[in-house]
Amino acid sequence: MATPSEPTRGTDAARRGRRGGTRPVRRAAAGRRTFTSTLKTLEALASSGAQVSVHVADLDGGSVVVAGDDFTSVPIAGLGVVPLLIELAARFESGALSPLEIVERSSLEPVTVSGVWRHLLAPALPLSDLAVLAASAGDALAANALLSRVGLPAVRARIDALGLTRSAVMDSFRDQRGPDDAPHVAVGSAREYAQLFAALVNAEAVSPAVSAQVSEWLSFGHDLSLVASATGLDPFGHDDDEHGLLFVNKTGRASGIRAEAGVLAGPRAGIAYALFVCFDDLSIAHRLRAHDAFRTLGTELMEFVF
Repeated sequence: MATPSEPTRGTDAARRGRRGGTRPVRRAAAGRRTFTSTLKTLEALASSGAQVSVHVADLDGGSVVVAGDDFTSVPIAGLGVVPLLIELAARFESGALSPLEIVERSSLEPVTVSGVWRHLLAPALPLSDLAVLAASAGDALAANALLSRVGLPAVRARIDALGLTRSAVMDSFRDQRGPDDAPHVAVGSAREYAQLFAALVNAEAVSPAVSAQVSEWLSFGHDLSLVASATGLDPFGHDDDEHGLLFVNKTGRASGIRAEAGVLAGPRAGIAYALFVCFDDLSIAHRLRAHDAFRTLGTELMEFVF
């Protein structure tokens, strides 16, 4: 698949947002590349009973490279934080909220499913710091704090404004879900989340400033164990890679749920991707089989962009 020989909008926009400047990226023709191993792995996973949804598209033109059940709405766990971060950044830009507004941890219901804030001594943090925790460490308590301040109706309205018709944020994070609670934190389609990440990196989500802010928060992400395992990046510092690799992602994890969406760009091409897998988490072997599908996709994505 051919890609432009000029710097991409997506690569430049994300780098402007993080460093205030641009670095030209020279691209050769990507040529035709197949995702044979990925398709074989996903087919085997689906045959074993897992629900698989995947979408991979060229970052510049949007041409679809790989797609399978990408229109289906499935549970995506913490990946649903992304629309929340977009709404938060939009409110920062408009002045409706201050990044330095403090949220008291004691005002929130305890939740222990993931994150680090519950382990910290700081009893209160500003909204901007909570956004970093939610984006980088999948901090459930931080995400709940942001959601309590922004409000679930506003996040749903933002999702509608973004044109995401098959995605929704349904609830806050909880340790236990009762019969009166939503069954999942969030649902989404692989196609819509791949397109959402492309819009963020191409500075087209709400506004260039909002896109840059959310891309920056997400670029701090620590979870590089799925698709990103093929990148060789440092989980704790990869926002300015010396080899010119641009990578922004977010994962979602819950029992029987693994989801990841992001953007990967190198000297040859840029890709927006999303892979969602829902499976019976009956054993470590079942879980590792699901993880292997993400890592196979990551390897072939790296071959595509370099």
